[in-house]
Amino acid sequence: MFFRRKKNIPDGLWKRCDGCKSVVYKKQVEEKHNVCPECNYHFRVSTSERINITLDKDSFEEYWNDMVPADPLNFKDRIKYKDRVLSEQKKTNLNEAATVGKGFIDGKEIIFGVTDSTFIMGSMGSVVGEKITRAAEKARELWLPLIIISGSGGGARMHEGALSLMQMAKTCAAIARLQDAGLLFISVLTDPTLGGVMASFASQADIIMAEPGALVGFAGPRVIKETIKKTLPKGFQSSESMLKHGFIDIITERSRLRPEISKILDYCNVNRSN
Repeated sequence: MFFRRKKNIPDGLWKRCDGCKSVVYKKQVEEKHNVCPECNYHFRVSTSERINITLDKDSFEEYWNDMVPADPLNFKDRIKYKDRVLSEQKKTNLNEAATVGKGFIDGKEIIFGVTDSTFIMGSMGSVVGEKITRAAEKARELWLPLIIISGSGGGARMHEGALSLMQMAKTCAAIARLQDAGLLFISVLTDPTLGGVMASFASQADIIMAEPGALVGFAGPRVIKETIKKTLPKGFQSSESMLKHGFIDIITERSRLRPEISKILDYCNVNRSN
C-alpha cells in the first residue's frame, strides 16, 4: 500500500471567514482591506489599518497619545484593572481604545478619530471620552470637519464607575458645540458599535455612515436575550436594518469609504490645504 506524501501548507496563508465560513486565501482578504472575497464579510481591523485605509499616506498626526486611564475605584474582577490595562496595551500596542489626531483625505484637512474593539472591546472610559471631547474642541478651534470611526462593543467601562458614564454627556456636549459652530461631523459605524458609544457621540453626527453587516445598537443581542429572555429577529441590529428604518444615512463598503467621505467633504465645501 502506498501513501501520497502530504504537502506542507505554511501556516498563516489561510483564514476562515466568520460570515460564510469559507476558508479564504489571507493575501486576497488583505488586498481587499480585510473583506472576504467570497461573501463580502467585513473583518474587524486595527487602528493602524483604519488610518492607512482612510487617510492620505503618512498624513496622520496623533494628538494626546500619552493619556492613560486612572483606577479611581481600585477595581478588580478576575485581575486588577491596572493589570488589565497594561495587558491590553501590550497586546494592542495602543495606550487606549481611542486614537485621535489630524490628517488629510484627498488633500482635505480633518480631525480624525477611531475607536478599537481589541482594547477592552473599545469600551468608553475617561480617556476615550476625554480624547473624543478634545478632538471635537480641536476641530472647532481649527475650523475643521470631524470624522470618527467607531468600533466599540463594550459600552461604558464599568471598571471606572460613574466617571465612565459621564463621558456620554461630556462627548455629546462637545459635539453639540461643534455643530452649533456650523462645522461638519461624520460618524462611521463599524462592527460592533454598541453601548455608551452608540448612545452618545456616534449617533449625534450630521451624516452617519456604516459598513455592511455591522452590529449597531445599544444592548447587543446576547445581553437582550439574557435580560428579557427574547431572541431578536435576524438582522434586527444590522446596519442594513438601521438604514431601512432611517437611523443611518449611508452604507458604504470599506473600499469605497475614503472616496465617499471625500465626496461629502467636497459637497460641504471643505477646502483643500493647498
